[in-house]
Amino acid sequence: MDMLLAQTAYPLLDLFWTMLVFFGFVLWFWLMFVIFGDIFRRDDIGGWGKAGWTVLIIVLPILGSLVYLIAEGRKMGDRRQADAAAVRAAYERDVRRIATANGDAGGPTAQISEAKRLLDQGAITQTEYDSLKAKALGRSLGEPAH
Repeated sequence: MDMLLAQTAYPLLDLFWTMLVFFGFVLWFWLMFVIFGDIFRRDDIGGWGKAGWTVLIIVLPILGSLVYLIAEGRKMGDRRQADAAAVRAAYERDVRRIATANGDAGGPTAQISEAKRLLDQGAITQTEYDSLKAKALGRSLGEPAH
C-alpha cells in the first residue's frame, strides 16, 4: 500500500513547476499573438517583410521573437498607442455626433423653440404643439415628463 502511494504522489514542488510551465506556455502564446498582430497590422513594411518576420518567428521561435522585440519593441508600443488614440478619437467623435443635433432638424431644444414660435404665430394649435414637444423629447403624448 505504501509503495502504491509513493508511486502516485505528486509533490508540491512538482505542482509549482507544472503551474510555472503552464503559465509560460500561456505567456508564450499571448506573446505570439501580440507579435503576429503587430506584424500584420503594420503598413510600413510590405508583404515580403511580413513574410520574412513570420518565417523567422516560426522557424526560430525564441530567437525570432527576441530579435523582433529588440528591433521593433519601441515602435510596437508607439503603434499600439496610436491605434488606441485613433479608437478613442473615433469613439469621442461618434459620441459628439450622437449627442448633437439630428441633422437639419436640430436638437430637442431647437425643435421645441420652433414649435413654440409656430404656436405663438397661430400656425399650429396647442394640441399640435404638445405633440411636437413630446416627439422632440422622445416620448408619447400620454407619457408623463420625468
